[in-house]
Amino acid sequence: MTVHMKREIDRLKQMLISLCEVVEENLRRAVESIRQRDANLAKTVIEMDVEIDHMEVDMEEECLKILALYQPVAIDLRFIITALKINNDLERIGDLAVNLAEHSTFLAGQRQTDVPFDFDAMTEKTELMLRKSLDALVKMDSKLAYEVCADDDEIDAMDRQMQLMAQEAVHTHPEQTECLMHLRSASGHLERVADHATNIAEDVIYMIEGRIVRHKAEDYK
Repeated sequence: MTVHMKREIDRLKQMLISLCEVVEENLRRAVESIRQRDANLAKTVIEMDVEIDHMEVDMEEECLKILALYQPVAIDLRFIITALKINNDLERIGDLAVNLAEHSTFLAGQRQTDVPFDFDAMTEKTELMLRKSLDALVKMDSKLAYEVCADDDEIDAMDRQMQLMAQEAVHTHPEQTECLMHLRSASGHLERVADHATNIAEDVIYMIEGRIVRHKAEDYK
């Protein structure tokens, strides 16, 4: 690796870490805005998405510049490919945080609903999956990445449970239908965040091991 390419890749790593930190924090705010029914915090999340979009574009341009100028190979090429893919997943998580904040804006003016579902447990599990996937990236830890992949089924099950409970609650509390649908949609957004965290973990495994594990649940064991 030339000195110039090493400098560019080090810069790219810092850009990726910065984007990870901003996206993770914005998701945390979005989740907290729903927990607290805080419309002002939700507004902060929505406004922050503009910066995330700019960072995503800058990351992509940096990746393409390095590919064009230096034609990297082996681990360097895998890192840049991984960075491009993770960049996209992080931007999508940013969009999902905005979706959560928009539901929070509506819920802030409504009464608490009577759904017997532990929404906090789902948010905590989802946030933990994202945190572990980003830690796996920073630490180059494939073991941690495999753990994230294995955790995705639990989030899927929690989302299905939320869907069933929301459907049942609509029949028993029809006056709460709109709130229930917002909560149901919020759980769906969390499930998608978990999917993107899994994508990141799979890409980390590819970067470290050179193995593609998408669609291969048996490889997570």
